[in-house]
Amino acid sequence: MDGPAQPVMNGPAEPQCSAKGCRADATWQLQWNNPKLHTPDYRKTWLACDDHRVTLGQFLEVRGFLREVTPFGTATDASIS
Repeated sequence: MDGPAQPVMNGPAEPQCSAKGCRADATWQLQWNNPKLHTPDYRKTWLACDDHRVTLGQFLEVRGFLREVTPFGTATDASIS
């Protein structure tokens, strides 16, 4: 026998920042939607670390997509989309 099977990880143990290449823990959630594609009440969520909250927010704001920025506490705080 080879020993006990190792658990398979399907993603990061903690929610991570959505910025390209960033692996920092998420501390903010940016709620947004594209009004050309989504109904007014629909929200998508990007997660951000402290270092990328402003730049990700600016990216969405310039396009008119940003709706709300709130602290992110746990994985149950938001559905990530």
